[in-house]
Amino acid sequence: MTTESTTGANPAKHKSFLEKIVGVFHEPTREDFLDTLHEANEQKLIDDSALKMMEGVMQFSNLRACDLMVPRSQMVVVDLSEPREEWLPHVIKTEHSRFPVIMDGNRDNVVGILHAKTLLRFLIDPTYLAKDNLRPVKYIPESMPLNVLLRDFKMERNHMAIIVDEFGGVSGLITIEDVLEQIVGEIDDEFDIDEDADNILPDPKHGCWRVKALTEIEQFNEYFETTLNLQDCHCETLGGLIADRLEHMPKSGEVVLIDEFRFTVLRADERHVSLLKVERLDNPTTEG
Repeated sequence: MTTESTTGANPAKHKSFLEKIVGVFHEPTREDFLDTLHEANEQKLIDDSALKMMEGVMQFSNLRACDLMVPRSQMVVVDLSEPREEWLPHVIKTEHSRFPVIMDGNRDNVVGILHAKTLLRFLIDPTYLAKDNLRPVKYIPESMPLNVLLRDFKMERNHMAIIVDEFGGVSGLITIEDVLEQIVGEIDDEFDIDEDADNILPDPKHGCWRVKALTEIEQFNEYFETTLNLQDCHCETLGGLIADRLEHMPKSGEVVLIDEFRFTVLRADERHVSLLKVERLDNPTTEG
């Protein structure tokens, strides 16, 4: 006859009476899980990078494609109805790897996706026609959750999707890099250049702006003709102002109301904020 000792049993299976009582009246929440992750990080069970990615995953399903898209007005497109001599220099200058292709200047008529690498054929075949070598377009609704979009990107081996509104009009585009950056942080390559002119991108269709967190408050005030933070603190950038108001390092999904503006953190890591969604409120007092 064999007897099994309980001394070697997994202690996780034997909760205390108090823990059992608490479990009955308290259902674990997302905040509880995040607190556990931070405790694990403090105890060196997971490093800062792993913590940051897990936090990104937790916020992932709360965001939609329209939150991270490049607005229609900022899309770099190729119009194949124009002569090659007009659009090819533009393609070379922007140094993107993929371009939505339109016809007759109509951004609602995206006929395909042009891969920059296919243009190498021009070097050996001057008669090569780009329109005969376009990739199919993937259309998605503005409301598609990022976790669903990432799954579709992986299954269909797509890297770019065109976002459409409820009426079928093109709202913007999003790439797999935009989605992955929400988890792992900014992915820069040797061609990425920060330009002040692109710090504030309007999205008039949704009544908001995509603003880089490194945008100087002075530039923000000049653009919006406001007096944000003239006396409040000594911060120079919007990211610094958001962190000052929250009194901790901002996380993706957090919202701050300052004067007549609502700031939503779209991208952030453990050290800084990188991208904000800015909305101007009609009635700040009521919204607050």
